[in-house]
Order: sequence, then C-alpha cells, then structure tokens
Amino acid sequence: MPTLLQLDSSADLTGSRSRAITATFADTWRSLGDDHVVVHRDLHRDPLPHLADADLHFPPHLRPEGSSVDPAAEAQQSAIIDELLSADVLLVGVPLYNYSMPSTLKAWVDNIHVPGVTATFGSAVTRPLAGRPAVLVSTRGGAYDPGTPTEFDDHAIPALLLILRDALGMEVETIVDTRTLSERFGGPATEVDKQHAELRAAHDSAASAARRLG
Repeated sequence: MPTLLQLDSSADLTGSRSRAITATFADTWRSLGDDHVVVHRDLHRDPLPHLADADLHFPPHLRPEGSSVDPAAEAQQSAIIDELLSADVLLVGVPLYNYSMPSTLKAWVDNIHVPGVTATFGSAVTRPLAGRPAVLVSTRGGAYDPGTPTEFDDHAIPALLLILRDALGMEVETIVDTRTLSERFGGPATEVDKQHAELRAAHDSAASAARRLG
C-alpha cells in the first residue's frame, strides 16, 4: 500500500500557496488508486511540543548516565519517527517565515533527526530512510532569483537538505513558488505575471511528481 506522509506547516489556513500545492500532490497521489494512502499531519493545527529534554536528541544507549526523560515525550517522539519510517514518500510544505522554516516544522525536524536511529552516529551506519523520496514545496513571499541580493536569504531549504538529504540520506527534490505576496501588495505587473506562471508550474510539477513517485 503506497503511503504518502504529507506535512503542512503554514499558519494561513485559507490562502496558503504551500498548502494548495501539497494538496495538488496529495490529490494526484490518491487518484492513482484506492491503495494509495495519504497520512496528513498538520503541524500548525496540531503543533508538536518542542523537545521536552535535550537527551531526546539521542536514543537511550547514547544518553548520559543518569538520564531520565519523560516517557510520554519519548513515546510521542517514537510515534513521529515510526510515522515517517512507514511512509514511502515524504511531502513537506515549507513556507518561508522570517527567512527560515516555521517553528512548527522545526519541532518536527528536531523529533525525527536522531543519531543512531534515523541518522548515522560515529562508525555505525544507521540510515533507514536512505534513498527514500522527499518532496519539499518551498513558497516565498518575495523574489530570490539567482544573481540578486536576496539569492541566499532562504535559510529553510538549505537546513532541510542538511537533515533530510545529508543526514538521513533521502532523495530530495524541491518545488519552488516565489513572489507569493506580489499581487497582494501591489507589485509590478511583470512580477505578478511571473508569480502566476510560477504557481501554475508548481502545481504541474506537484502533480507530475506524484504520478512519478506513486
């Protein structure tokens, strides 16, 4: 049963571009057959708590002597990791908030990046998600075109690549939609036109990726 894990993190529940594009991906996934399952975790509507204890960054055998973490917090973290491990494809909505990812998404990252469980630690090669597809839907209010002063101001996707691709070994691809605020705040017509074109292309890419990965 092909399973998609869909994560949304936008605080905009009505006009979010990242939510709209991930919905296109998920709807296309479901259309591939009744056996195609979507597990949806809304990190804004149902936010995860921040790690209750720094020792939760590591599994029990790597924690310092005398460590005693909250069993409920440890059980919740295990459930989040199991949910990810059970997915064939990961889909993440990544709106750019203050040049980085929403804190709700960062809390999820802190829960699933555990050396010795999902990532390699020392000489022990532990990467159960290696080679598994992950699709990041990156939406940004402004323009971050190559060669512009803001080209490297997105600190969300690079951080997620470090975790999902480099640490966990997932095969990551990114769908990008920029200039999402151009029309709302009266941007030049050329920028509004670019935004519309990018949005159409993002929806097309999402549908195409869902069919290819499903």
